[in-house]
Amino acid sequence: MKKILFSATLLGLLSACSSVLVSPEVQAPGQVADIAALPLTVPALEAIPETPARPLQGTFQQVSWTALPGWQDDSLDHVWKAFINNCKGLMRPVSGSLAQQARATPRVWQPVCAAAVQSGLDPENANTVAVRQFLEQQLQPWRLLDAAGKPARNTVTGYYEPLVYASRKREGAYQWPLYAVPTDLLTIDLGSVYPELAGKRVRGKLDGNRVVPYDTRAQIAASPERQPEVLAWVNDPVEAFFLQIQGSGRAQLPDGSMMRLAYADHNGRPYASIATWLANKGEMPLAKASMSNIKAWARSHPERVQEMLNANPAMVFFREEAIVDPELGPKGAYAIPLIGQRSVAVDTSYVPLGSPLYLVTTHPGSSRPLQRLVMAQDTGAAIKGPGRTDFYWGFGDEAGAEAGRMKQSGDTWVLWPKQAGAPTAR
Repeated sequence: MKKILFSATLLGLLSACSSVLVSPEVQAPGQVADIAALPLTVPALEAIPETPARPLQGTFQQVSWTALPGWQDDSLDHVWKAFINNCKGLMRPVSGSLAQQARATPRVWQPVCAAAVQSGLDPENANTVAVRQFLEQQLQPWRLLDAAGKPARNTVTGYYEPLVYASRKREGAYQWPLYAVPTDLLTIDLGSVYPELAGKRVRGKLDGNRVVPYDTRAQIAASPERQPEVLAWVNDPVEAFFLQIQGSGRAQLPDGSMMRLAYADHNGRPYASIATWLANKGEMPLAKASMSNIKAWARSHPERVQEMLNANPAMVFFREEAIVDPELGPKGAYAIPLIGQRSVAVDTSYVPLGSPLYLVTTHPGSSRPLQRLVMAQDTGAAIKGPGRTDFYWGFGDEAGAEAGRMKQSGDTWVLWPKQAGAPTAR
């Protein structure tokens, strides 16, 4: 793995979570249907129930396609595959549960998704000109505004899918566990009783007849007899820790095969930075807390590695997934596989999941334009506010280098079905 400096880069990721610790839109951990592998089926409009509207905090200003900076220059690579997968998510049955993140209104998307089926465009090899023509015919751009009615310019960060080296057995250098969801982990949806707490969930466990907070990372490590099932043993504690920060990743096994360790749940504890812990202990200045320096410190202080890891009480639990299409990343909060440089995490208080967006920002650490159509398919603990966006770079070291350096300013337009009015949520 390439060494990425933290000072204005991964320091932000190790000191404050990005698109991590999010719950996919599923009934229970580990039960995510792989709808990307299924054909797009669009039900009749009357078969899609009308559920109560979910309020959005921002407002929208209708604009023309010519108002989108660089729209004609976007190559639209992988856009049609992402768009079709997005329709698969939109056309799923609607639960109306306030415990779920706000999603784009399915009924207004039904005609567009039906037209996509009839278009004859191939998700694997769609013609750019035809895709652009379809989008312009079917969709209307709306600029996202903040509560004051001003363009919602905000921070754009990046995340990616890392690679770790792991074994299914604890042996040799493979000593650092990544756990499956514990059988005693409880998840309580507060929004089902208190609508004002929609989307808020409490993790815990039973202690007699009481629900108490679930174990911290330190408590899990200190109780081998009660530890969850281990999916894989990683050869480096810092790499294993960083995979948890990202929330998902791929693991290369000793025989060269790959497995995906996808986010399944977490212990409900707040995140804390190991970089800040090292600085507070006087082990290294915060500005020097790069991944390479943290790994070097861990090698020099093997007896204190667990102490360092325990500084973060949060623990992410995983599920194993097969890698069928290397172009597809892990599933985001919308339970749709992310596509590198075509998927983003958003604040669903302003932009509902399943919305196509046009993002205007710049490449990491530069003024070079980064202007492209993306899909709102994920959320994140630190992704809050109008226009706040986390850009998914894809898999591997190069994607990690870009993600680690990205802290740009950006503007957002939501692309919404024509004749449907301003964007709405359910």
